[in-house]
Amino acid sequence: MEKLTSLLERLDYETVQGSTDIEITDLVYDSRKITKGCLFVCIKGTVVDGHTFVKEAAEKGAAAVLVQDKVEAPESLTVIQTKDTRYGLALVSAAWFHHPAEELKVIGVTGTKGKTTTTYMVKSILENAGYKVGLIGTIEAIIGDEVIPASNTTPESYIIQQYFRKMVEAGCQCVVMEVSSQGLMMHRTAGFTFEIGIFTNIEPDHIGPNEHASFEEYMACKGLLFKQCKTGIVNIDDEHCEKVIEGHTCTIETFGFSEKADLRAVNTQLVSRPGYLGVSYQAQGLVNMDVEIDVPGKFSVYNSLTAIAICRHFKVTEEDMKKALKVAKVKGRIEMIKVSDDFTLMIDYAHNAMSLESLLTSLREYNPKSLVCLFGCGGNRSKLRRYEMGEVSGKLADLTIITSDNPRFEEPQAIIDDIKIGMAKTDGKYVEIADRKEAIKYAIEHGEPGDVIVLAGKGHEDYQEIKGKKYPMDERVLIQEVLQELQQ
Repeated sequence: MEKLTSLLERLDYETVQGSTDIEITDLVYDSRKITKGCLFVCIKGTVVDGHTFVKEAAEKGAAAVLVQDKVEAPESLTVIQTKDTRYGLALVSAAWFHHPAEELKVIGVTGTKGKTTTTYMVKSILENAGYKVGLIGTIEAIIGDEVIPASNTTPESYIIQQYFRKMVEAGCQCVVMEVSSQGLMMHRTAGFTFEIGIFTNIEPDHIGPNEHASFEEYMACKGLLFKQCKTGIVNIDDEHCEKVIEGHTCTIETFGFSEKADLRAVNTQLVSRPGYLGVSYQAQGLVNMDVEIDVPGKFSVYNSLTAIAICRHFKVTEEDMKKALKVAKVKGRIEMIKVSDDFTLMIDYAHNAMSLESLLTSLREYNPKSLVCLFGCGGNRSKLRRYEMGEVSGKLADLTIITSDNPRFEEPQAIIDDIKIGMAKTDGKYVEIADRKEAIKYAIEHGEPGDVIVLAGKGHEDYQEIKGKKYPMDERVLIQEVLQELQQ
């Protein structure tokens, strides 16, 4: 039970009818969950508008409603009006859970790429240094020993506050979270201050004459983070960096390859041994140390540099940072799986043309004998993605193995045929094997010394979605099964 006045104490509002001096038994923003004595927050969703349920809320015994539009309500109901109920929900949720963020140091990471990897690296480094760390991200939320699979990158504000409270109870001192521009725009992260806000990079996805305005908005939304944190740590190499931090209210630190960066990477070298691809560099500036990580590519330098820039604020020793960076792994993001002493095999979540191009370009720099790319595309999704991915793989890989990936309600062969349309624009060699396990078997059987093989598209996913049903399918398990079959 909470007093309505105390739930509203940080919000600008007016009382349209009724009294705020009442007890609230629950906080609800989904009309299906309205209970007696609750405060119901009317959110305007893309499909449903919560304002249409005010009468129903009264009938079910709600004590009060929080609205942004004028509504007609029975006299029994207290009606509170505020400018934006999404913002209202965030502030009221923070109060409902007794402002848990004030007992935590919250680190928020925003950017087009690198969010997930950076959050796991930071968690790994801080835990290695003895901190207890919660995580909220695209793949999952981690609270102590509890792992909750995620449905959005940045959950609804109520859920964030609920997670924060659970984290405090589990003894966490810090939490690292991915913050999407969508999440910032919808005020899911309003109602508390981030200790540190991070900007990794920004890439306009398909900007056309109709979409250009949205890139400005996209940058502005990412920029909201820097009006809500104490310290901002930003990638100075990104050409949009200045624009993103415009109007910031925090102190700013920069990282990157640029000589102007406060923390910079110099003498970057690619490290390659059979079954191992990595990168080494020297960090200079705010931290001076040698770094080696066993994740290939230039973006690994950015991800680890970001992690170092953050963890410096937590007084982590260089020794601890080095140790943690060597073992920081994200399930399904350039995850090396040891299958042979001769060639390298990895799993990666790259499931669109931009991420596949970035991955294959990075791997090309290691001069593999052959670069082999195995992937499929999801059913009931854009055909354009299939053509584009086919073209990227045809251009950059020496051999493409086209297979299945969540065909959903489509025929796997029809999807493969679409990918081949993109392939046909290149002179790339390919084979098609619809059964994913058979495709993986083919890749491993034909692996030669010095090859690099990528299984792209599934990453951390451990299922295959066929005709509305999810079947268990984890590529790590498939690889083990294949190895056993090949041994026999």
